[in-house]
Amino acid sequence: MKEISLSLVKPGDKGKISKIGGNRRYRKRLLDLGLTRGVLIEVIRNAPLGDPIEINVREYKLSLRRAEAKDIFIILDE
Repeated sequence: MKEISLSLVKPGDKGKISKIGGNRRYRKRLLDLGLTRGVLIEVIRNAPLGDPIEINVREYKLSLRRAEAKDIFIILDE
């Protein structure tokens, strides 16, 4: 198993959230959006200039900036 920052994951990759870093307010915002430990996510695409990243989580699509995604760590499915 390989743990990696969401900001480094390529489109098409899937994995489960292992931890979320950052400050308390930021973590709460992500938890409110449904990004919790153990949730399966899939990277759908990156914008042409690399920012934002579109992910599929809990049956909806969510866009995050790379700066936000760097604090989310996932374990990639192999």
